[in-house]
Amino acid sequence: MAVIAQSPVAAFELGVLVEVFGVDRTEEGVPAFDFTICTSQGAAVAATVPGISLSGASTLDGAATADLVAVPSSSMDEPPGDDVLDALRSASERGAYVLSMCSGTYALAWAGLLDGHRAATHWRYAAHLQHRFPRVHVDDSLLYAQAGNVITGAGTAAGIDACLHLVRLEHGSSVATKIARRMVVAPHRDGGQKQFIDKAIPARVGGGLGALLDAVGRTLEEPHTVASMARQAGVSERTLARWFVDEVGATPHAWLSGQRVLASRHFLETTDLPMDAVARHSGFGDASTLRRHFQRDVGVSPATYRSLYSATQA
Repeated sequence: MAVIAQSPVAAFELGVLVEVFGVDRTEEGVPAFDFTICTSQGAAVAATVPGISLSGASTLDGAATADLVAVPSSSMDEPPGDDVLDALRSASERGAYVLSMCSGTYALAWAGLLDGHRAATHWRYAAHLQHRFPRVHVDDSLLYAQAGNVITGAGTAAGIDACLHLVRLEHGSSVATKIARRMVVAPHRDGGQKQFIDKAIPARVGGGLGALLDAVGRTLEEPHTVASMARQAGVSERTLARWFVDEVGATPHAWLSGQRVLASRHFLETTDLPMDAVARHSGFGDASTLRRHFQRDVGVSPATYRSLYSATQA
């Protein structure tokens, strides 16, 4: 793989690429990656952290035959040089993976690789990216997005998710989990063909609603309904609905269903439980109901999801 670093290169995103692909973990059963850092003309580039710079990089020729070309954060105001744009287009045309992290998505957009496709970037830049590149479908709810061989990661730590997603695609869940374990991160926060953020309870949610969400989230296997949650919170269903929309950004029913889908994903990834048992433990009751909600939210059936992401079947 080859990383194309541009000045000022983001130290964290570059470090993530080094950690995932540049560290030799063959003794742990992780494949060896041929890792190269490239810059235009092989020139030194400054980092976003004062006092840190990168020198000794290869020229962009190092990206010419790479199976993966990655771009950490880059400028949002000026396009990369023509040589960088040509390297990105060439990589995509020959079928190599092209991966961006955070504002590195701009480089891919300038190269025309995202036209007509869904893309992710840091939520702070999503509106600007959409305005600057109206042919790109920017989705600020994603940790990462994939369009064919092009993968775009959202801000900062979401770059880890994007990298592990790619490792999982090429080498399976077992290898991705080994790398994640060494990095002390979750091996799979998000995935499938319809990626979405595992939304936590917003920090501003407190009081009765915060306690309710915590209690329901810990007992999803119980037969919770909107009516039972309203009784538990001591308010009317209408008031509960207003609280949810204002504080969580979803209806009570949508939130509850989403949490149960997340729980079922965990069971599918980490256990060999039969589908009926997965459904019961996640609160759907039966496999038919699980399949209906799972297909709608994730875009694949529970069985397909398990075959793709289960560590027990790797």
